[in-house]
Amino acid sequence: MQGINRARRVVWKQQPQEFFKQATIEADGTLVETCGEKKEGIGMNYQGQWGYHPLVVSLAETQEVLYLANRPGNRPSHEHAAFYFDLAIDECRRADFEKIVLRGDTDFSLTENFDRWDADGVEFVFGLDAMPNLVEIAETIDEQEWTRLRRKTKPRAGPSRAKRPNHKEAFVREKGYKNLKLRGESYAEFDYRPTKCSRSYRVVVLRKTIDVDQGQQRLFEEVRYFFYVTNAKPSELPARQVIASANRRCNQENTISQLKACGALAAPLDSLASNGAYMAIASLAWTLTRWCGLMIRPAGRKDQRAAQDAVRRRVIRMEFATFAGALVQVPAQVIRTARRVVYRLLTYRPSVDALLLIHEHVRRPLRC
Repeated sequence: MQGINRARRVVWKQQPQEFFKQATIEADGTLVETCGEKKEGIGMNYQGQWGYHPLVVSLAETQEVLYLANRPGNRPSHEHAAFYFDLAIDECRRADFEKIVLRGDTDFSLTENFDRWDADGVEFVFGLDAMPNLVEIAETIDEQEWTRLRRKTKPRAGPSRAKRPNHKEAFVREKGYKNLKLRGESYAEFDYRPTKCSRSYRVVVLRKTIDVDQGQQRLFEEVRYFFYVTNAKPSELPARQVIASANRRCNQENTISQLKACGALAAPLDSLASNGAYMAIASLAWTLTRWCGLMIRPAGRKDQRAAQDAVRRRVIRMEFATFAGALVQVPAQVIRTARRVVYRLLTYRPSVDALLLIHEHVRRPLRC
């Protein structure tokens, strides 16, 4: 993993200055299920599934995997997370990122490290469990201090269309099942000092008001609270953006699904260490797809730079199967001569332009 990160620094050195404005480091665990009985280090989780429970630490801006550590299947998600967070922070510091942000769900709210990270100039946004004392504080907040949350919607291209009927909701209503419908959301914030911290931090609370129906009858109204803790200043990160940042962490689930798609999150070997090595090595397939996009360095006239930048962003956002189908599995004839090898493409499709652009930019001299 450190060898891969040494090569990553070279790729990062080729990026424009705006790339280094912020590095958002995320961590999450996922289960790699296996039915093998003789695999050393496996464990059974609370759902009764056998396998391993690797920790994935990634960079949100590019979905690159910074660290991947294998663990037994019965270990908690946050185990060793602080250690790998620190390693990832060091990597980003070496690359001269201006701002480093840590992000994770409630399992990664490691309060014993908050003071240390805050003193080190690292920003964090973590979820907090809805503990009784936090819920009690939220319930005592004056109603005037709550602000209604309006979710941003993506602008629709072209004329709007009529909504299709919700067949699932109609089925639930017909069968008389309980139906939960979100009525509205609001947020507020307060200061809170966790037990293992020496200072207070901002806690943003999101209140969801839910109507509980059964059949055609409304039973009651339910209120649920979601808490997020951060050390960011209100002037730099308002409460609304704290919620948005915490919700964007869910995109790491897409990174994990792509690691599974490329075969990195699998356990074909016989021990904890060997399967961990396999996962780290196989994850390089996904990392290389990100590097192909990052190595496109737009240059030339304004229209050429815009076109190259569009290809760069499209390649970076590609799923693994799409990347493999568009840029790897290209029909070609390989002609070997005495002094050179010629690759003759046998078909044309729009992705060939992106492939040739990547080839051209990878061959350019690198910044040292």
